[in-house]
Amino acid sequence: MKQLLLIVVTLFSGVFCAQEKVLVFSKTDGFRHKSIEIGVKTIENLGKSNHFEVHHTEDATLFNTKNLTQYQLVVFLNTTKNVFNENEQTAFKTYINNGGSFLGVHAATDTEFDWPWYNQLVGAYFLDHPEKCNATINVVNTTHPSTKHLKSTWSVYDEWYNFKNISDAITVVLTLDESSYKGGKNGGFHPIAWYQEFDGGRMFYTGLGHTSEMYGNADFQQHLLGGIFYCLNR
Repeated sequence: MKQLLLIVVTLFSGVFCAQEKVLVFSKTDGFRHKSIEIGVKTIENLGKSNHFEVHHTEDATLFNTKNLTQYQLVVFLNTTKNVFNENEQTAFKTYINNGGSFLGVHAATDTEFDWPWYNQLVGAYFLDHPEKCNATINVVNTTHPSTKHLKSTWSVYDEWYNFKNISDAITVVLTLDESSYKGGKNGGFHPIAWYQEFDGGRMFYTGLGHTSEMYGNADFQQHLLGGIFYCLNR
């Protein structure tokens, strides 16, 4: 009887201790960010500290229906341009339709420009950017897991994207104050981080994450972790 009880407890422990799996994808077909490697390590370290398992790949063939079912979240870490063929696009869309989640970092908006569904998923497309500089970020949502640790404004150095094809469906959590730097083109409402529920799944995007130094910034790490928590529905 004691042996049977031990087996049952062990089985239930395995169920409740199972870690969520996160796939970090960093394939590039255009500009390649030097920060990709430190970005991967940062997410891996966040996984070790917060009980989710991180796998990294640049192999798009892993985007097939069978393989993607094991992951609760797919992260596009500074991907650029055309990273998928048609079959891989179909598999990724099916993954989202079946409740999978997506998180985009920085150049994820500089990806798959010929795929309208992806534009809706990621929430906007990259237009251009000025030189890297300090800018002031306004926190417009103080309750989201990605922002609740921040003060009302956040001054930080990075590369600031201007966007086009911005979806009306996104919920913005951070905006850029274009008066705090030169080269902004989105005017009085310049989103830089947002989330939404879309086509069966959840998504979160942050425009931060160009420089290698950003991944050592504690506020950015918490911002990224909060986005991951949102996508994992924790």
